[in-house]
Order: sequence, then C-alpha cells, then structure tokens
Amino acid sequence: MAGFFGRLMEGLAKTRDNFLSNITQVFSASEIDEDFYEELEETLILADLGVNATDRIVSKLREDVKQQHIKHPEECRKLLIEGIAEQMAVNDADFRFEDGKSVIFVIGVNGVGKTTSVGKLAGKYVKSGKKVIIAAADTFRAAATEQLSEWAKRAGCRIVTGREGADPGSVFYDAVNIAKKENADILICDTAGRLHNKKNLMDELKKLDRILGKEYPEAIRENLIVLDAATGQNALQQARDFGEVTHLTGIILTKMDGTAKGGIAIAIQSELSVPVKYIGVGESIDDLERFAPEDFLQALFADWGLSGGKNRSEADTEASTEETNNNADPGII
Repeated sequence: MAGFFGRLMEGLAKTRDNFLSNITQVFSASEIDEDFYEELEETLILADLGVNATDRIVSKLREDVKQQHIKHPEECRKLLIEGIAEQMAVNDADFRFEDGKSVIFVIGVNGVGKTTSVGKLAGKYVKSGKKVIIAAADTFRAAATEQLSEWAKRAGCRIVTGREGADPGSVFYDAVNIAKKENADILICDTAGRLHNKKNLMDELKKLDRILGKEYPEAIRENLIVLDAATGQNALQQARDFGEVTHLTGIILTKMDGTAKGGIAIAIQSELSVPVKYIGVGESIDDLERFAPEDFLQALFADWGLSGGKNRSEADTEASTEETNNNADPGII
C-alpha cells in the first residue's frame, strides 16, 4: 500500500488483530440483549478505549438500536463505528497554528519519542513551505542536542542550541529573538523529558511556559504533549499531570506501529477533551501525520468491510501513479 494510509494500516495491525477479533466475537451473538451490551462494554474497556468513551459509545448504540428497531448484532456494526467516531472529532480550527506565526511547545516524559517527533514536525512544516526554527532546550542530555541537530539537518531548518547544562530558559530567549528577527513561521521548542511526578522538573516547565508567553505573546501558542501509545491508560495520567502545569492544546501519539493498545487514540479526547493532532507509525521523517479519525477507523475496522467509496489506500496509490505519469518522459508511451 502506498502513502501514509498504507503505513497506518500496517501500523495498526497488532491493534486490529487484538481488538477486531474480540469485538467480532461479541457481534456474533444471536441477539441484542443485556449480555451483548455488557460484553461489548467489557471488550471496549479492555481495548483501552477508557470508561468515559465506552459509556458514551454503548449508550449511543443502545439508543440507536432502539430507535431503528434493530434485533441482530450484525445489523448495528456501522452504528458502533459511528459512535466511536463521535468521540474522536478533530476540526480544521485545531490546526490553525500551522498557517500563522506560531510557537509549538513540546513536552512529555522520557522515552516517548519527543525529540524525534520534533524533528518530524520540522520536516513536515518545511516540506509545506514554512520557515522553521527549532529550540533545543534539553540541555541536560548532550545526546539530545546532537540528535535534534541531526533531525534539523535532515529537515532543512535552523536549530538554536545551548551549552550542556545551561538554563533551558536562555535557549528559549535566544530562539524567540532569532525567530522574530528572521521572520520564522514556526518555532518548535523541545524540552527535556521529565517524570510527571517530579515537582522541581514540573515547576521548571511552568517557567519555560511563562517565558514563551512573555517573550512572544503575539504568536499562536500550541502546547503538544507526546504520548507513547504502548503505555495505554498510563498515557492518560501523564497527560492529566502535564495539563496541570500548562494548557494542553493537542497530543502527538507515537509508536502506534508497535502496540496492540491503539484504542488509546479513541479514549484520549473523550477522557481529556484534548484532541490527538498527530500520529506516528514508524521511524522515518515522513512517518508522522495529522491524525484523521476517519482514516484511523477505516484502518482499524478494515476487515469489517463497511467503508463506502474509494478508500485512502486506493487514493494514495492513484495519486502516486498520477505523479509518476506526470513526471514521466513525454516521449515514452
């Protein structure tokens, strides 16, 4: 399969095998009764959809089944998918920061893929024609600056660094001044990974948040927390704790390709009222994309065959073919 949708299909394989096999068994019941709803509820919760999202999904399904006088589980598969989709809405307004002068503040615990996510975001924005600057404020780990410098080189953007052990706030001061002077479109601010239960480190995060607000108040602020999908419900707690320090506007969900807990993507917005904005399904610079709930659900429920019209993998393939044709030697038929 060509394109990101193909990689998403492959990345969700473990989640799909785990989730879809269990939920298909629930829908093989002979009738819709209380046992059916209880088993469905249990299956959704075990798939990391979360209690709140599960309650809303099952409640909506009950209501729809009653209104449409549906008797057999097989007849309400599409209703289930529609109910799940309602828990995952992402609006175009959620991405307005991509089209204006903006500062993206990237935070998260250690080991979630934060530094690589910053590099991938930079590559994505540069590719779309934006002038991007990265502020490498993880001054405690020398390897972090080296790693991010390599990502900046691959992305084709400038990076502002500080000496090892320097105050990360000073890196932000310098980066903001350079961003203003050079009229950058997007300033991406990386931070050191930190445990959400370490008060001194979280206080430092508050300070960095204040610096950006004070030094660059005219910029659109986007505060993204990077979460590892493989941690399931623990990711929700991390987001709650970081949300007490700074106002979260979005989530980057990484490592979807290595986990069977992809259902956490459905739970997050319902539980936190913070949308998943980007999703990562690999290690290359192109393996981070805007999160599109309809694509996610189509990939997750692919084996149910309920999606109508042309799917994304077909569209990606056609686009790839068209691009090849457009670039071909006109003298060759």
